[in-house]
Amino acid sequence: MSVVYPGVESAEFSQAFRDLARAVADLGALFDEHGIARREPAPLDEATVRVFETVVARFNATLEAASRIDAYLYAFVTTDSLDSAAQARTSEYEQVDAQLTQLGTRFTAWVGSLDAEALIQASGVAREHAYPLRRAKVRATHLMSPAEEALATEMSITGGSAWSKLWGNVSSQVMVPIEREGKTVELPMSAVRNLAFEPDREVRRHAYEAEVAAWQRVAVPLAAAMNGVKGEVQLLAKRRGWDSPLDAALFLNGIDRQILDAMIDTVRDYFPVFRRYLRAKARALGLEVLAWYDLFAPVGAAASRWDFDQAEDFILAQFGTYSPALRDLAARAFRERWVDAEPRQGKRGGAYCMRLRDGESRIFANYQPTINGVKTLAHELGHAFHNVQLADRLPLQRNVPMVLAETASIFCERIVRQAALSRADAPEQLVIIESELQDATQVTVDIVSRFLFEQAVFERRAQRELAADELNELMLQAQRDTYGDGLEQAALHPYQWAAKPHYYMLEPQYYNFPYAFGQLFGLGMFARYEAEPAAFRANYEEVLSLAGLADPVTLAGRFGIDIRNPAFWRSSLEVIREDVDRFEALVGA
Repeated sequence: MSVVYPGVESAEFSQAFRDLARAVADLGALFDEHGIARREPAPLDEATVRVFETVVARFNATLEAASRIDAYLYAFVTTDSLDSAAQARTSEYEQVDAQLTQLGTRFTAWVGSLDAEALIQASGVAREHAYPLRRAKVRATHLMSPAEEALATEMSITGGSAWSKLWGNVSSQVMVPIEREGKTVELPMSAVRNLAFEPDREVRRHAYEAEVAAWQRVAVPLAAAMNGVKGEVQLLAKRRGWDSPLDAALFLNGIDRQILDAMIDTVRDYFPVFRRYLRAKARALGLEVLAWYDLFAPVGAAASRWDFDQAEDFILAQFGTYSPALRDLAARAFRERWVDAEPRQGKRGGAYCMRLRDGESRIFANYQPTINGVKTLAHELGHAFHNVQLADRLPLQRNVPMVLAETASIFCERIVRQAALSRADAPEQLVIIESELQDATQVTVDIVSRFLFEQAVFERRAQRELAADELNELMLQAQRDTYGDGLEQAALHPYQWAAKPHYYMLEPQYYNFPYAFGQLFGLGMFARYEAEPAAFRANYEEVLSLAGLADPVTLAGRFGIDIRNPAFWRSSLEVIREDVDRFEALVGA
């Protein structure tokens, strides 16, 4: 991060922070000068067109500066929540961000008062922002009064955002006592969760039990955070005229219930296929049935160790088979040290990629030296490649919905998987296919369980707060309804709600279903690539660059994909069924 600013306490960062605060204040003055807020509809005139173009240029520039400061601070607090200087700066930034959010709401309300179609016809700038303008027109109908929206933004700093921060700080600082090699040691939660990949079942079981016990010790503040966030989201959705938080989430993703139902219902139809895989994995491990702590257990004696340097070399070679541009992007990421790979105390769990500036990203991981770790790294580099395609887009043009945000990452993950499979003998194929099915199960079966859990939480939260024990039971029921007899019912994971950051975000809510969408959409896209590589390459990068400028139905249609039709989702799930068939055969052999 020091290539941007030397540190969060440096003079350079302080100056950039002051510049941003001044830019936000100046943008507010510009809005005041031109009355950028909800108003009575009036005929569009030339003066309004000129004002629109001036405001959009300044708004985009301010959003760009804010994005850089936000990403810079987020890198520090997620890799080390014990960094008090970064935490303090983040708290300061939240005040500035709240002002910018209020201005964004005013801009949306103003656009809602204009004749958007006439504006698009009259202005080249508006034509370049046609899709976000049309969406702003709809979103304007779901705004509270200006005073209420301003108050909601200001209150979120001490409300939902504070609860979210609490979850991040508590979860990243949990130290877990666990027995290792005959003595009790304390490990960061991220390191303990990585023990789920260990070949020794006793190690996995001890890690699982230690993890559950550790979550139990911090369940009260995390349940409070869950209740705080969900209560705020539910209240605001109601006050803004949404039928439910799910409807607001669907709008943010540019899809509707018909599309969601087509996907979820088709996934449910394939649950028996996933349970076949789980039972086959149990046989491969010599078990009657898998426990939760066996989900990530390695299968087969041929499991290769993938040290980080080996993963780098392999990814570069395989990305090069698609295009020099993809390989060069990955090479730059490794060369310029974009990746924070190791688990450690104070670092959050999971993985992410975030845009930093122009075509430059940063990748957060908790790398384990397995094929899963390699695929996760390829996945996050796929996000970085998508960010390159968006580099020339302005901030208002690159608001990519979550359902499309996974497209490049799943594609890159698939490149690595196919390459690893093609060079492997039968024992290693077993390992690779099992790894793929691990991921597919997490991104379909487990994601649906999280979706069901979140639905149940919102239903109950409408009446009252939920205790930690109630959250546990809702999570267990969701796991029973999805994993079924594929897992031992007495050894599920009641605290998955405590381990996942997505439940604690104010926006977007229902962060879960876009992952299933992205996985299955990505499989469908990769099938198009394998069938017609040249035609796919000619279209792919442009579609990635348009992800914030057109709806998912339109962009999918560029590849002959109809996401409203269950047949498309079945075709993607059939790819997974073929892997299950192959896995069963390899286990039998």
